[in-house]
Amino acid sequence: MFSDERRDKILDLLQKDGRVLARDLADLFDMSIDSIRRDLTIMEEKGLLKRTHGGAIPVSKVRTSPLPPALRYQVSSPHQQAIAKIAASFIQEKDTVFIGSAGIHYCMLPFLPDLPITVVTNSIKVADALKDRETIDVYLVGGKVKNSGSITDALANEFLRQFTLDICFVTGGGISKNGVSTSTPEVASLGRVVAEISRRTICLAPHEKLGTDFFVKEVPITDIDLLITDDEASMEAIEEIESNGVQVVIAKTEENE
Repeated sequence: MFSDERRDKILDLLQKDGRVLARDLADLFDMSIDSIRRDLTIMEEKGLLKRTHGGAIPVSKVRTSPLPPALRYQVSSPHQQAIAKIAASFIQEKDTVFIGSAGIHYCMLPFLPDLPITVVTNSIKVADALKDRETIDVYLVGGKVKNSGSITDALANEFLRQFTLDICFVTGGGISKNGVSTSTPEVASLGRVVAEISRRTICLAPHEKLGTDFFVKEVPITDIDLLITDDEASMEAIEEIESNGVQVVIAKTEENE
């Protein structure tokens, strides 16, 4: 099979299945994984797909806008759960942590350790979900409550400045070599305050957010201590972030293991 025919077949599989894995393509075409990766790199350079850690996804699958609040706390995807599980594993006994109002923050809650910890949050929904956990002390940030149930105004910033946190878990609409970014200045401002008062900043970066930039910068990428993404993330975006000295952990979804 000629290379163009092979790449056409890869595009057909992408359209049919929504993604391809390098190891499966290597078996299908009886080629080395390195050769398949070169194919995928060439196809990405032509704008035909987006490379991921384990293979590739269609360009159309890369999200360029955040989920609306009404969909934020619905059942999370396997890759969000994989990221959330790893993120929660970094919390140790007696830690004080910030967990925000994003959907992936809410996804972390079932994975929180059964240890004495303190959670600071700006989300009514997160606070409500944790209030009956005997080992967790919950502090809800004060300020004006938005329709989404989150609190992101100037009062919230002043409230947060009273604390020193061990870990904050940040995320945004866009996460790239330029940093974490979001749609509104007030949300970005709160994210900056949280990072400033935290000893360690961990970024939760699902593949659909990686490699994109939103309106307002929240945290520069160099302020991130650890970034957790999933195995559908763009390799180009991962390499650009790592080149800025950021440690990247790739969470594997069960179906890709």
